[in-house]
Amino acid sequence: MEQYILALDQGTSSSRAIVFDRRGEIHAVAQREFRQIFPQPGWVEHDPDDIWSSEASVIAEAITSVGINGKNIAAIGITNQRETTLVWDADTGRPVYNAIVWQDRRTSEYCDRLRAEGYAESIHARTGLIVDAYFSATKIKWILDNVEGARERAEAGRLRFGTVDTWLVWQLTRGERHVTDVSNASRTMLLDIETLDWNDELLAMFDIPRSMMPEVCSSSEVYGHTKTTIFAHEVPIAGIAGDQQAALFGQMCVEPGMMKNTYGTGCFLLMNCGERPVMSKNNLLTTVAWKIAGRTAYALEGSIFVGGSVVQWLRDGLGIIRSSSDVEKLARSVEDNGGVYFVPALTGMGAPWWDQYARGTITGLSRGTTAAHIARAALEGIAFQTMDIVDAMMRDSGLELKSLKVDGGASRNDLLMQFQSDILRSEVVRTHVTETTALGAAYLAGLAVGYWRDMEEIRGHWRGAGSFTPSMSADQAGRLRDAWHDAVRRTLSGASR
Repeated sequence: MEQYILALDQGTSSSRAIVFDRRGEIHAVAQREFRQIFPQPGWVEHDPDDIWSSEASVIAEAITSVGINGKNIAAIGITNQRETTLVWDADTGRPVYNAIVWQDRRTSEYCDRLRAEGYAESIHARTGLIVDAYFSATKIKWILDNVEGARERAEAGRLRFGTVDTWLVWQLTRGERHVTDVSNASRTMLLDIETLDWNDELLAMFDIPRSMMPEVCSSSEVYGHTKTTIFAHEVPIAGIAGDQQAALFGQMCVEPGMMKNTYGTGCFLLMNCGERPVMSKNNLLTTVAWKIAGRTAYALEGSIFVGGSVVQWLRDGLGIIRSSSDVEKLARSVEDNGGVYFVPALTGMGAPWWDQYARGTITGLSRGTTAAHIARAALEGIAFQTMDIVDAMMRDSGLELKSLKVDGGASRNDLLMQFQSDILRSEVVRTHVTETTALGAAYLAGLAVGYWRDMEEIRGHWRGAGSFTPSMSADQAGRLRDAWHDAVRRTLSGASR
């Protein structure tokens, strides 16, 4: 009987189920969007039942479309939006509040207080993270402090916390398993990055009972078996990783110094740092990449707030292109940026600058500047931001960039990828399979059940879909880098606080 791996990719705006075969090829994809809830400015929530019902429906659709059932599925792998926080009743399984999404900023003032009171350094030393409303800890505290009766029920051992992976496993096993993996746990601001266990001092700081916390497992093991009626037969759930770590694994960045960048609305850049955590001195995050067969891989992570969304702004804000796909043709109509630099800090500056007050700037405008120059500068701004994070990662880790593997929508833009290679002075490799996040989850699950023999077999399946090597002189690249950093300094100095 032909066997497959089912990957569940539970994202911020939609749930997907993807069926992979032994070659890592896709046999079925099902996707369903779900409701976004915005109770107040800066607040973002999901209904936990929407998350589960949408995922359950795409599971059924995907396996039905290829005519398979539980007997044909060797294992299930899960990858998910990270940091999103759910709290539910241990007995009934009912959520006590909506899921608070990673984008939610309601706890920003509390994070400001923590920094002002001097807790940032100790939290960073334990977790590898900066103090920010992005992570789960302050979201859990908010639920316990603001939902009537929640704290009393939590202290009585009646409530459970989970990120989205934990919620899905709970649903798939009908409450038998309350688990997470190290990659997701490392995004809560509650996990000790060295011991890979919940830190009691941090739990006490945020006033979170340890009884709420899931068991921390590796990223590739059998956590339990499905009990839901979606499958006629029990299927092992055997792989879990947060979305960006799963993409790193799906890109087979399994050696220290290997990096991937996902070019989406924003950009997420991760570097494999090996088996010891590297604590950043350049405003990057230290995170667990995965744990497999007792061996833990760590990563450095940098986020770019505005990546592909700058192209959307060219379309919707300036109106200089009719569709996002037009940007490359427009940018190619000029030989260079004409001295124009676009720092796209439309929602602040991410790593390595971390200035939430910064706003976008376009420098170097002249009477000769055209829409094409601005379009080219916008694309180059994505590449320059990536370059800054790569430079910070190399300074932190002492590792040299071997190659940059790329995925996401904007990675299909040849002009951007060539410029990225030119400015990094490194090879840029575009992947053959665009669904690298789901593929990473599938690989982790398949390894746990012997569907794939070992990492070498998986690496044999990985294929690129074109590569880019530097064609620009080192001197010219250096001049462009210097001019970009001058534009960044002007942007940061002009930020109002």
